[in-house]
Amino acid sequence: MERSGQDREALLAALEAGKLLLENGAEIFRVEETIYRICRHFGLTSASAFVLSNGIFLTSGNEDEKESQFAKVLLIPVNRANLGRVAEVNQLSRQIENGDYTAEQVRQELRRIQQMPEFPEKLQIVSAGISGACFSYLFGGGWLDGLCTVGIGILLYWYLLKIGKPHFSKIVCNILGSSLVTLLSIICYRLFTGTHLESMLVGGIIIMVPGVPFTNAIRDMADGDYISGSVRMLDAVLVFFCIAMGAGFMMAVYNGIIGGIL
Repeated sequence: MERSGQDREALLAALEAGKLLLENGAEIFRVEETIYRICRHFGLTSASAFVLSNGIFLTSGNEDEKESQFAKVLLIPVNRANLGRVAEVNQLSRQIENGDYTAEQVRQELRRIQQMPEFPEKLQIVSAGISGACFSYLFGGGWLDGLCTVGIGILLYWYLLKIGKPHFSKIVCNILGSSLVTLLSIICYRLFTGTHLESMLVGGIIIMVPGVPFTNAIRDMADGDYISGSVRMLDAVLVFFCIAMGAGFMMAVYNGIIGGIL
């Protein structure tokens, strides 16, 4: 009975580690590898995990595989990527293999990682503006375009954190966000503050581009996880489509108002 309780603790620890990885942007193969690594360390060779882009199925049977002793399904919502937590769980899994933790200690450590604070919102907003200005410069913009893009990036990220993601669906949030970037870029261009409209547009919109999901989708499909890779790719393509729709709509409205092309 005591052994059964220890096995359950180990399986729950492996499940929580997989959940932390998946909801913070890790690839499918990394999630599965971590789960199996923890299970093997605690002697659970019969454990079997099936991981999708938003769910984990974990089962474990007895030695004869005649019946399942543990079965659990977790639905994991899509979350913002936090690669710091992914790195912490990776490090923890290797320490577990070295025998540094019991199953209960693993779960305590995972709770600590779960409670790791996010970067302050003010820092995220300012960083978005600076990164947007850098991309604007990389795509041919001048220093005036960079200054404009700092403001555009700050306003965009403030909108995403305070208005878009809390109150709108993902589709509406991205359409309105790209429309806001386009409107602000046009205003800067028409007021002769910025000189390269396309550079300001790229610098602002690139903040919304889902780089981590798109990259993970390619990696998942390369590793043979076609279902999860396809889902993530579809999600990234949908974001691209919404960004294009918002920017195109604002351009069409502007051209209709002034009666000509920019």
